[in-house]
Amino acid sequence: MKIGKISNEELRNHVFKNIINKRKEVLVSSEIGIDTAVLDLDDDLVVISIDPITGSTKDLGKLSVNISCNDVVCGGAEPVAMLMSILLPPTATLDELDEIMRDAEEECDRLNLDIVGGHTEITDAVNRIVVTTTVIGRVSENELPKIKDINDDDIVAISKSIGIEGSSIIYKEKMNELEGVLSLEEKSEVNNFSNMLSVVKEAQIAKKYNVKYMHDITEGGLYGALWESAQVVNKKIIVDKELVPIKKVTGKIADFYGLDVYRLISSGSMVFILNKNDYEEFRKKSALEGIEITKIGEIKEGSGFFVKDGALEEITNTTVDELYKVV
Repeated sequence: MKIGKISNEELRNHVFKNIINKRKEVLVSSEIGIDTAVLDLDDDLVVISIDPITGSTKDLGKLSVNISCNDVVCGGAEPVAMLMSILLPPTATLDELDEIMRDAEEECDRLNLDIVGGHTEITDAVNRIVVTTTVIGRVSENELPKIKDINDDDIVAISKSIGIEGSSIIYKEKMNELEGVLSLEEKSEVNNFSNMLSVVKEAQIAKKYNVKYMHDITEGGLYGALWESAQVVNKKIIVDKELVPIKKVTGKIADFYGLDVYRLISSGSMVFILNKNDYEEFRKKSALEGIEITKIGEIKEGSGFFVKDGALEEITNTTVDELYKVV
C-alpha cells in the first residue's frame, strides 16, 4: 500500500463498515469528516488506559481490545468506548486491516463496548503492524477499589493461570518450531488461549465482594505484577511459588525456550487482594461462572515482594519480559 493515510473509500470499506455502535453513552462516533467522539457518562468517574501491541503479529484485533480493557477494569470501571490507532507498513494489505477491525469489533461486542474513533495510516516508520488502543471506562466513586483498607493477612489471589498470553503468542508465532514438542491436545488447548485473555468478567465479580486491589498480569509476568502491587499497596506481599497455577502446556513451551514462566506476559490472569471471607465467596461465585480463582499468598506488615520457594526470597527487580527472548 502507498504511504500516508488510507483513502476515504478504503476507510469506509475496511474500517467503518466493521464498527457497530450500541452503547447509549455514545452520542457521536468518529466518521469520515468527524475526528472526535462524544460520550455522556452522567455523574460517573472516567477511567482511561492506553496500550500498544508490539510483541505479536497475530490476533492483533483481539489482543488490542483486551489489554486496554483489562487495565480499565483494574480501577473497578466498566469499559464503554475505545479508540484505535493502526500503523501499517507499506507491505501490509487491506485484507489484514479488515481482519484486525473484524476481530476487534467482535471482541468489543463480546465485552459490550464501542469503537468510537481512531487513526489508520500506512507508514515506513514501522516494519510491522502496530495497533494502539485507548479504552474509556465509567465507575461510580463508591465502586473504586479501597486500597487504603488493605490489612495484614488479606489474601492475594489470581484468576486462571499464569503465562496464558505469552504461551498463546509464542505458539502462534513459532508454530513450526513447536510442531514436535506439543501433543495434538496441547496444540488445541494453547490455540484456544487467545479466547481467555479478558479479565473483565472476574473483575466485575470481584467488585461485588469488596475487592481492595486489582492488577492485570501483563509485561513482566506474575513477578512484575506483584512487585508493582507491593509498591502501590505499601505492604509486604508473600507468595508461595508452589501455589501458583501453571498449565502443563505453558510449562512445556517455557521449558522448550528456557523461559522463566513467572516473568512471562500473562494477560488473562489478574491479581486480587481481598479479606479472607470475601475471598472465599468470590472464589465460589467465580467457579460458578467457570473462572478459577487461586490463593497464592498473603499480605503482611512491612514492604516489598517476597517468594517462598523453600527459603524466602525478595524479588527486587522486574526484568524485560521473557516473551522477547523468543519473538
